[in-house]
Amino acid sequence: MKILIHGRNLELTSSLKEYTQSKIAKAINHYKDLVNKADVNLSIDKNSKLAYQSAEVTIFANGTIIRAQEKTNNLYSSIDLVSNKICRQLRKYKEKNASSINHTKTSKKTKYMPEDDINSLKIESLLKDGLKSDLLEPSIKNKYFDMAPISINEARIQLDLIDHDFYLFKNKIDNQLQVIYKRNSGGYGLIQSK
Repeated sequence: MKILIHGRNLELTSSLKEYTQSKIAKAINHYKDLVNKADVNLSIDKNSKLAYQSAEVTIFANGTIIRAQEKTNNLYSSIDLVSNKICRQLRKYKEKNASSINHTKTSKKTKYMPEDDINSLKIESLLKDGLKSDLLEPSIKNKYFDMAPISINEARIQLDLIDHDFYLFKNKIDNQLQVIYKRNSGGYGLIQSK
């Protein structure tokens, strides 16, 4: 199992790397059979009043993506909190997976295309259509996923595991793309086309 550590707006010292490596390895130690790779992003978000230091962990576990993020004013505290959170999410995933869901290893693999290639394709497309290339928004990050059809209940479980407010999935019943989201008043909502 690989643990990849990246830094943004900070210097990744050897002591910081070792600390992060040991905390994440300890958090996923009991789930080695599930985890293929862990991707850790450490960053400092500078603001005029506050400087948040965040740790984000993305776990690739048997075709499922599990994500957690924590922000505090101390990077080591953020690492501690996110490692505890990812451990809880892995335990929840393992319990639910063992009792009701049997995912295949190929259900979700992320495919990345180099960003320069994507931007080149978009520019060529826009120019062919007679549009100006300055319509591109450089802050948009593109992600591509193979989406195996899943049930609404499986999508709800995935939503809980990725630590986001919404989850896009292909419904097993009609093969349509749908979005499940967490409602502010509690519960979940489902967005689907007519």
